[in-house]
Amino acid sequence: MRKTRIFGFLLVLMVIVLAACSSDKASTKDAKDSDKTSNSEKTDVAAKPSGKLVIYTGRDEAMVQKVIDQFNEKYPDIKVEFLTMGAQQILERLRGEKANPQADFWWGGTQSALTVGANEGLLHAWKPSFNDSIDAAYKDADGRWFGEMLLPEVIMINKDVLTKETGPQDWDDLLDPKWKDKILIRGVLASGTMRTIYSSMILRQGADSPEKGYDWLLKLDANTKEYTQDPNALYLKMTRQEGSVSLWNLQDILLKKYTTDYPFDYIYPKSGAPILVDGVAVVNNAKNLENAKLFVEFLFEKGMVTQLANDYYQIPTRSDIDKAAMPEWYKELDLKTFDIDWKLMSEKEAEWMEHWDNNIKGRGKK
Repeated sequence: MRKTRIFGFLLVLMVIVLAACSSDKASTKDAKDSDKTSNSEKTDVAAKPSGKLVIYTGRDEAMVQKVIDQFNEKYPDIKVEFLTMGAQQILERLRGEKANPQADFWWGGTQSALTVGANEGLLHAWKPSFNDSIDAAYKDADGRWFGEMLLPEVIMINKDVLTKETGPQDWDDLLDPKWKDKILIRGVLASGTMRTIYSSMILRQGADSPEKGYDWLLKLDANTKEYTQDPNALYLKMTRQEGSVSLWNLQDILLKKYTTDYPFDYIYPKSGAPILVDGVAVVNNAKNLENAKLFVEFLFEKGMVTQLANDYYQIPTRSDIDKAAMPEWYKELDLKTFDIDWKLMSEKEAEWMEHWDNNIKGRGKK
């Protein structure tokens, strides 16, 4: 009987020990699982995009802010700062900051300016997810810049003074003496848009020599009343009828026509228009490189592309956008152009514009 009691006691003790060991193992496993969960959470937090993003842009400030607000809805921990200036001013600023870049992203640059920036080592080479949907003509072969939209350069009119029928119908019509002191031009040197328009006019007269183009610009200068300091000054003077004709990009004209009370309209030149590729680039050696790439990917998402077409009259470079989602004005466009040697233009633009500034500007009336 005593042996039975001892055996029973030992049996109970063994059960208790086994249970305790099982409990310890379970506790250890739970602790490990808890550590794994905790570490996973820490990893997720660490991987969440954060930090800063600095943008230099030539785009409309209201549009830029709207896109940034939507970007921050997706990436709330990235603090975005931006400075607005002309494309040429951005290029010059990036040159000055090359040794210590202050910007991460260039948003809104002409094909010529971006090509120059790429050749000077100012832009970062990479391959975004949408790369294959951009035609080779609208991007850098080495992935240093990508065209975001197409900008036909057209004749801008004050529709309170002129109609599409009574305004200049083509580029050469601008040289007619009837338009003397009726033409206002946004300051050329600071504007990538105007530099490209003027350079394309030189090429249009013959790529073999710039002299014919210089003569054409001299005649245009004779009819030009004023070169305004910036786009806002141009818009105000056009509205006040200090001039009734200008040269500008189609997108901005449509924006002012449909979203403001500015009395603007456009005439698409009969012989065709120079169609700029307006693009974007990540700055080389950017301090916030990954955030800049995130912003580019966000900007080129199909939903954002169609939104910007509907809200801001952008003509996208992406070839895989559903046309049914695009606005009516886009479907009605006939983008007639003329041949432009963009490589030659990017190489010669600085030389041509320097000559224009030193030898043509303000001398046509003499």
